[in-house]
Amino acid sequence: MENKDERNSLFADVGLLSFLALFGATAILMVLSGNLFLNTIYLFCTIALLMMTYFFGILPSLISNITFIAIQAVVMIYQYLNKSTAIPWQLSFWMVIPILLSLALYTMTKNQIALQKSNGELRTALIERGAFDEQTNLRTTVAYIEDIAVFAETNRRFEIPVTTAIIKIRYFNDLKRMMSSNHLQHLLKLTTDSIKEKTRTNDITYLLNNEDPTWAILLYTNEKGAGIATQRIKEGFEKNVKSDVSLNTMAISMVVGIATWDGETMKTPYDLMNAGIRETQYDV
Repeated sequence: MENKDERNSLFADVGLLSFLALFGATAILMVLSGNLFLNTIYLFCTIALLMMTYFFGILPSLISNITFIAIQAVVMIYQYLNKSTAIPWQLSFWMVIPILLSLALYTMTKNQIALQKSNGELRTALIERGAFDEQTNLRTTVAYIEDIAVFAETNRRFEIPVTTAIIKIRYFNDLKRMMSSNHLQHLLKLTTDSIKEKTRTNDITYLLNNEDPTWAILLYTNEKGAGIATQRIKEGFEKNVKSDVSLNTMAISMVVGIATWDGETMKTPYDLMNAGIRETQYDV
């Protein structure tokens, strides 16, 4: 694997040096050939070919380069047959330079493009699996349900209390009608940051719903301990809202529901989640 990475790095370095050398040679040949108008047109065409190489890959680039060469050949043949003007042989380097530059650019950037594609596929896979929310980078309902099962098993084996806290924004639907999409996104981020800021490292935070923003926290504690933790979150959230100039004119507050896992009455992870959601209705 290391040898492959070293070879890829070497090819990228060779591509970079070749690219710089070819561009330097192009600049010299443009000065020597002296035809400013055609040189300018061919230069812009070459830049377009390089952009195509970077964004679409080597095969479309080669096809475009061959088309560009064919166009230049047709123009030269037309000039020769009409004998209207002398054929500008000094510009024939444009038949070779663009394709060489494209090959050098492809060699230089193919590893970077492959890495970007790999990262994009990984991110897409995580989002499709529902493991993480793209905007807040919080774990979502899929992960929450799976983790409750793990927490419940820990509760059964070691008798450690497991509690969930469900957090929502009071009167969110009313706020939604009064706020722009940018303000809503800002509120979503501020709430997420406030929750993260006041939770312990072993308390896991989730975003269960984006449309009616609903957060959840899983805690190894009893209902009283969860109440202390959520009160700390509420106070931090209230402080952050008051200090935010874009939100402090609105009546924004949290509602919290707390439910503790009961192995006798709860059979599935959804029982704990639904119990917590029901409790938010009684937070006044």
